[in-house]
Amino acid sequence: MWRRSIPEQLKEAEVTVVEDRLGDTFAALADPTRRAIVARLATGDATVNELAAPFDITLPGISKHLKVLERCGLISRTRHAQFRPCHLEHEALDSAVDWIEQNRRIWTERFDKLDAHLQEIQRSPTQARKVEGR
Repeated sequence: MWRRSIPEQLKEAEVTVVEDRLGDTFAALADPTRRAIVARLATGDATVNELAAPFDITLPGISKHLKVLERCGLISRTRHAQFRPCHLEHEALDSAVDWIEQNRRIWTERFDKLDAHLQEIQRSPTQARKVEGR
């Protein structure tokens, strides 16, 4: 019977955690309001009131969006006196960008191979007809 060693199981668990975090990140970014909040925080830290200003949403509604972003690690909140500014955690975005780039390379290679194969298929009948004298 084949058995995995403990280190392989741990690696698999690490990958699962990273993939779960990545899934949470993409789920959070699926919402246009949260994407706008992330875009605003890319320019610098902001308070909840500053983040809420451009939206026609209540402060509790904005707070719910911020909690989603905080749970997936995209933002953090600190306390400065009575203010709790939100801060964009670039590492979480970097992980998503890395995943996208890695998969873009894979799919580009696959499409290039498919394109080459289709070109070969298109050339083959033409060359066969020339040989047969058609």
